[in-house]
Amino acid sequence: MGISREKAAENREAIVAAAERLFREHGVDAVGLTALMKEAGFTQGGFYNHFKSKDALVAAVLARAVEGTGGVLAGGDVALQAAMSPEERVERYLSPAHRDDVACGCAMAGFAGDAPRIGPEAQACYAQGLADVIGTLTGAALAQGMTEQDAAQAAMARFSQMVGTLVLSRAVAGADPVLSEALLAAGRQALTGRAKGA
Repeated sequence: MGISREKAAENREAIVAAAERLFREHGVDAVGLTALMKEAGFTQGGFYNHFKSKDALVAAVLARAVEGTGGVLAGGDVALQAAMSPEERVERYLSPAHRDDVACGCAMAGFAGDAPRIGPEAQACYAQGLADVIGTLTGAALAQGMTEQDAAQAAMARFSQMVGTLVLSRAVAGADPVLSEALLAAGRQALTGRAKGA
C-alpha cells in the first residue's frame, strides 16, 4: 500500500533536513547514502523514491539552505536582524556562537568548501543565495548614500571578509582556539572600526 502525498513530502523533507545537517558537519563528499538515510530514519533503498541522484539531493539541500539567506546572514529571527545596524550584524556573524553553529549557521560559509565540487544545479542555488546576500548588503549601503556601483562593491568586499573570517576561524577552532578567537576579533574590528565592547 502506497503512502499519501503528504507523508511522501514529510519523508522527503526529513531526508533533506538530515542531509543538510550531515553535509554541513562532514562535507558533501564525506556523506554516503547509507549514513544519510539512517540519520533520516529510513532504509537506503527508499532514497530513490525521492531523488534521482545524490546530486539532486545536494541541489535540494542547497536550495533549502540558502532560502531567505539575504535577510538572515547568521540564522535566527528575520525581524530582529532587520532592526540590527550593520555593525551589530557583523558582531553577530563573527561571534563565537555563530562560529560554533556549523549545523545551522550561514549557508554561504557552511557550504563554501563544497561549492566548487557540487553539481551545476546545486552551484546555481549557492550562487543565487550569494547574490541575495549581496543584494541585501547592497541595499543597506545604498541607504547610507552610496552609488549603486560603490554599494555593490562594498557589499561584495564586506561579505567576502565576513565569510573568510568565519571559515578560517572555524578551521582552527579545535586546534588553536586562541587563534580562532583572534581571527573573529580582528574581523569584527576591521569591519566595524571598533574593538569588542567598544
